[in-house]
Amino acid sequence: MNILEKIKTNYSASMNEMTVAAYLEECRKDPKMYAKPAERILDAIGEPEMLDTRQDPKLSRIFSNKKIKIYPAFRDFYGMESTIEQIVSYFRHSAQGLEEKKQILYLMGPVGGGKSSLAEKLKHLMQQNPIYVLKAGEQISPVFESPLGLFADYVEELEEEYGIPTRYIPGCMSPWASKRLREFDGDINRFKVVRLFPSIQEQIAISKTEPGDENNQDISTLVGKVDIRKLAEYQQSDPDAYSYTGGLCLANQGLLEFVEMFKAPIKVLNPLLTATQEKNYKGTEPIGAIPFDGIILAHSNESEWAKFLNDKKNEAFLDRIYKVQVPYCLRVSEEIKIYEKLIRESSLKDSPCAPKTIELLAEFSVMSRLKEPENSSIYSKMRVYNGETLRETDPNAKSIQEYRDDAGINEGMQGISTRFAFKILSKVFNFDSEEIAANPVHLLYVLEQEVIKMMLPPETETKYLHLIKSVLASKYAEFISDEIQKAYIESYSSYGQNIFEKYVVYADHWMQNNDYRDPDSGEIFDRSILNDELEKIEKPAGIANPKDFRSEVTNFFLRHKANHGGKSPRWDSYEKIKNVIEKKIFTNTEDLLPVVSFNVKTNEEDEKKHRDFTRRMRDRGYTDKQIRILVDWFMRVRKTMA
Repeated sequence: MNILEKIKTNYSASMNEMTVAAYLEECRKDPKMYAKPAERILDAIGEPEMLDTRQDPKLSRIFSNKKIKIYPAFRDFYGMESTIEQIVSYFRHSAQGLEEKKQILYLMGPVGGGKSSLAEKLKHLMQQNPIYVLKAGEQISPVFESPLGLFADYVEELEEEYGIPTRYIPGCMSPWASKRLREFDGDINRFKVVRLFPSIQEQIAISKTEPGDENNQDISTLVGKVDIRKLAEYQQSDPDAYSYTGGLCLANQGLLEFVEMFKAPIKVLNPLLTATQEKNYKGTEPIGAIPFDGIILAHSNESEWAKFLNDKKNEAFLDRIYKVQVPYCLRVSEEIKIYEKLIRESSLKDSPCAPKTIELLAEFSVMSRLKEPENSSIYSKMRVYNGETLRETDPNAKSIQEYRDDAGINEGMQGISTRFAFKILSKVFNFDSEEIAANPVHLLYVLEQEVIKMMLPPETETKYLHLIKSVLASKYAEFISDEIQKAYIESYSSYGQNIFEKYVVYADHWMQNNDYRDPDSGEIFDRSILNDELEKIEKPAGIANPKDFRSEVTNFFLRHKANHGGKSPRWDSYEKIKNVIEKKIFTNTEDLLPVVSFNVKTNEEDEKKHRDFTRRMRDRGYTDKQIRILVDWFMRVRKTMA
């Protein structure tokens, strides 16, 4: 079936019609026929996948060895596990008939944090399961009411005869249905039931409301108003003279999204109180109560919430809100996935992006959102939040729980937004007029310029510029130094393996307090000499706890040999010792400068080495233009790294 046939088939299948009696018989067999909106959206979300974080060292540190739920429907919402679990809990409790069914789901968070994306996702999920709507003649109920509303005065009989629990039966029928029932002389069989799928486009059981001008916005935004064109035919109090175009009218049996809810005047919000608590609301005309059995989803930023919260007149409203905080992502690895997703969905997906570019931007974004820790660096805190262990490299680093306790519950509610970060990426990719590509040098420059343009408070601007110039630039200088040196030395792997195996032998004898006899020279190394030799390897990497580090590396080496038939592990198979050995190999950069620079070479040998160097850099993911830019930058900053 091609796409054109599929659309036609789906459209024709969406409006099945049946009698009220047939509908009730189906209700007896299938509870989904009268399912509440929370139940339908839970069904659309689906069952979660249980992830045991104990199986992953990184995740075990982040989530304290807990089992967490991963919902496939929200798989693209990175770093939002807690927020999504709270949202799902709201629907779960509402579906169980608990207090949440009477509350507004309110997402509160900073700009560009994902509130609108979550709202859009929930609206799309609401479209997946059908609703059953009352129909009279050729007219479908203008408020998409459930057929069970016809039995509002016969709840016990309905439960006894068809097994439909009382809580599923609306408290009243609409004025439209009440008028039709009078016209039918009470003959319910003259009504029909239509199966519809909620639709964002058609505003069937899904609607969106935004705050308007305080001077002219009124409750008709939510409850509808009289249609003056029909007053020539009907009285003003006639249900057929009413225009059921308010957000609550259109969102019955579905979902109403209220954007920036607290920017609306309080008089506009009042109908939400009765709609949530009593499941009905009054129109602007004396036409009787209109039923509402849907989900109200609101969102706004923290400042609007704080303003509303501090007004004592709003206490009744506040008690009817289920608040979910939607902070910025605080894990670099997840922030990187957000940027990669945004790039995949744009025309930049095929453009070259040099290694470390996106990671540096993610690190800047996350650090801007973190509360500055005491007696520890913000860079270390960022890495700990990302699930890394810094026991060997930063003795001042705290545990993730200590950082969280110190930061409080509002961490992540301020800082650089994802939206701002992607605008930075766009400018970086288009910075060079000759090629659409991104590299960290251009990123650091664009970031600095954009931070200055933002005209932030002096304290915030100083913090951000410090992160760019001192933290990120120095870390990238170390990274590109390693990249250049690795591309320069073609056969450094065998050299690294020799250092690794020698280190393990020395460390093992040092821990056993035994002398070591060099099999080649016959020289005897006592414990003091062994310690000196080990420190020559450790000091360039700044190992803080040599004793623990030596024990850990030796145990890793011996366990690997025992489990792999006596075969030694590769020197780069264990990240900790790999970093240490690389620092040892690349302590001296002077020899490589004539080769990696783009100056005219004095001999053919250097020219060949330079060609080999650029080829290996291309293999590592750099374009020719990026290699030149990054090498020139490295040559400028290398003196500051000494």
